[in-house]
Amino acid sequence: MKIQLIAFVLLFSNFVFGAKESNFANQTIDIGLVVKDIKKSLNFYKEVVGFEEKDGFQVTGKFPKLVGLTDGTALKIHVLRLGEEETATKLKLMEVQGAKPTRVVKQPFIHSVAGISYLTIFVNNVDQVISQAKKLGYQAHAQSPQVLPEGLPQDICLLMLKDPDGNFVEIVGPITSLLKAKKSNSPKKN
Repeated sequence: MKIQLIAFVLLFSNFVFGAKESNFANQTIDIGLVVKDIKKSLNFYKEVVGFEEKDGFQVTGKFPKLVGLTDGTALKIHVLRLGEEETATKLKLMEVQGAKPTRVVKQPFIHSVAGISYLTIFVNNVDQVISQAKKLGYQAHAQSPQVLPEGLPQDICLLMLKDPDGNFVEIVGPITSLLKAKKSNSPKKN
């Protein structure tokens, strides 16, 4: 009887007060990234990270200036997607030939510059990303990859890369074969 009463109260309160509906039409966000060299950036995000390029689009005419996107310069946007679903995360890359050249900000650490500081991408195989990165001339940043800190899953690691414009890209996934070997060779804590 108590369970039925609780269920009735919950149902009634949702009916009377209305459960708040989300205003989000999609539970992922699209990220726009202006790059200095579109070919290098497409190569990095497709060949190293594993994004797939989908149909891009152009924004021309008065629209880019009217909404404050550019100084009037047209945009050609390359759309990269993580997966086949329409709602998958999209990374929109564009090289803009505006009145003033695109400025690259050197960012030694994620806290050095305000704004979006890094992308986090979850993968099933970090070794695969490392292999592709090395093949294409990219090195792991600092001393990464590293196993996550104590208190977090110890079978997960973080590889930090920098894209051609110096943006931080965190690759998070199962620990690499090298980290597994180090872990199995290290003395056990009591």
